[in-house]
Amino acid sequence: MRMVSTINPRKLSKAAVAMGGFLILVGIIFVGLVALALTPVFDMDTLERIFVDYRMLFWGVLLVIGVLDIISGVVLRQG
Repeated sequence: MRMVSTINPRKLSKAAVAMGGFLILVGIIFVGLVALALTPVFDMDTLERIFVDYRMLFWGVLLVIGVLDIISGVVLRQG
């Protein structure tokens, strides 16, 4: 027996594309932060103080971004 989806695949793929665009933007921001941290332009001590206070929050955000990226990839693959 085949299950019929009530969600319009066109709307779902548009949502996946929008989510993918957001994830690309977040990735660019993280790459920029790493680039700034590796050059003497940005003070690494400031970033370390922020990471010590909010380390679990940052790991959680990275995990959520990764899961959303996988979901959007699966949706785009099917659509």
